[in-house]
Amino acid sequence: MNGSLNNELIRSYARINKAYNHLVQLDAKKLDLTAVQLKTLYRIYFQPNIGIGELATKLSLTKSTVSGIIDRLSQRELIERTIPEENRRSVNIQLTEEGQQVMQQYFAGTSILANKVREVMQLPEEEITKILELNGKILAILMETEEEQQ
Repeated sequence: MNGSLNNELIRSYARINKAYNHLVQLDAKKLDLTAVQLKTLYRIYFQPNIGIGELATKLSLTKSTVSGIIDRLSQRELIERTIPEENRRSVNIQLTEEGQQVMQQYFAGTSILANKVREVMQLPEEEITKILELNGKILAILMETEEEQQ
């Protein structure tokens, strides 16, 4: 493959990632949260009673990092921890009523990221399908390399 085309492909994904992260930060700031706190609330919203280990995996963070995030969100009374009767050693996390309100505010059309995603979804369906196909192929190649190195 042409070296400059290869570099352009990598730069393209880096720019998309940077733009996405910037939009998450803008949304989080509007809610007086950090980007990682917003991502955490988002995950908990869609998967109530998630455990810290599973949440860490979903966020691609360590358990200790997620514990710190959970501590700060708990102090703000946005989430609560519960210990399930069937497994007293585990901790489940769910949103409090206030946390639910924050997420409802996020979904009420004020999300810059959600509005931009809606714009992207206005692309022709064939183009979106092609992008998804190509991204799937690229991801398969990247994951294959990762598995071979382990």
